[in-house]
Amino acid sequence: MPRPLARVLALLELLQSGGVRTVGELAGRLEVDERTVRRYVGHLLDLDVPVESVRGRYGGYRLAPGHRLPPLMLTDEEALAVLLGLAAGRQAGLTAATATASETAAAKIRRVLPERTRPRLDALLGSLAFTAPPGEAAAPDAAVLLTIADAVAHHRPVVVRYTSGAGRHGERTLHPHGLVAHSGRLYVTATEPATGAERTFRLDRMSGARVLPGSFTPPAGRPDPARRLLTALATAPYRHEVSLRIQGTAELIRTRLPPAVAVVTELPPAADADPAAGPWHRVALRVERLDWLPGVLAALDLPFAIEHPDELRDLVEALARRLTDSAHRNGDH
Repeated sequence: MPRPLARVLALLELLQSGGVRTVGELAGRLEVDERTVRRYVGHLLDLDVPVESVRGRYGGYRLAPGHRLPPLMLTDEEALAVLLGLAAGRQAGLTAATATASETAAAKIRRVLPERTRPRLDALLGSLAFTAPPGEAAAPDAAVLLTIADAVAHHRPVVVRYTSGAGRHGERTLHPHGLVAHSGRLYVTATEPATGAERTFRLDRMSGARVLPGSFTPPAGRPDPARRLLTALATAPYRHEVSLRIQGTAELIRTRLPPAVAVVTELPPAADADPAAGPWHRVALRVERLDWLPGVLAALDLPFAIEHPDELRDLVEALARRLTDSAHRNGDH
């Protein structure tokens, strides 16, 4: 696309976002001088786009109220970004709509693309492979997601129909604080006003949501929604409770035990501790299985001690014996 034409379309996009734009602002955004901006406005007027000139101290240009803009016009880069976003969102299970809706949206975008662009993007999307998302991806209902998002933005209470992980159905009244995408799922962090408990809820387990009258004040001084979700996942009840002491920086420990898996707390240094050896941390985990932990601890390559359970100690000793046997085994079959 010729550069002047691309800038005219960029000017149209800026005016489409609403409000009055000063000539200086438009010149800065388009990286041209003010005289060129006025020439681009003339090009839009020649195309019957009703650009109005607003006089005065805060004057500039705006689109006439109520004007319906021409069909979608995207550059190659913009079209690629939109189509890749649709493909990745559908693959990750984060598209708040059915697969059919995602496919029809992509088809509509393809239809308005220039003929030379469409085959290139189709070739890219046809040859692009995605790794499987962790866990089973589940998209929430679009109406539920939009209702919850509006309630988060305006601090409105909501009633949702929710199915718990144990299969129990019921209505819950929530004060939603934030939306978080994690591992192929969408979550909402919220307070249940009846108990004051802070909880996280999966949106794909909600079959309906309704905004209630009134508003609430979000809790002050609390961690952001993403951090609260990771803490909730790391402290959820599981079959085994594990407590370790690991010597090393929190950053190193997090390379194998991220916040969604473990809670890492730095311990006070012992009186005879060597500062050069690094700090000790207590690492708490709640897990369904222990068999994966010995390999993770070995991969960390940091000094550690197992506080509990003893079953994990047995698994680490068994791994150590297997590694020792392999190290002493010669190359003959």
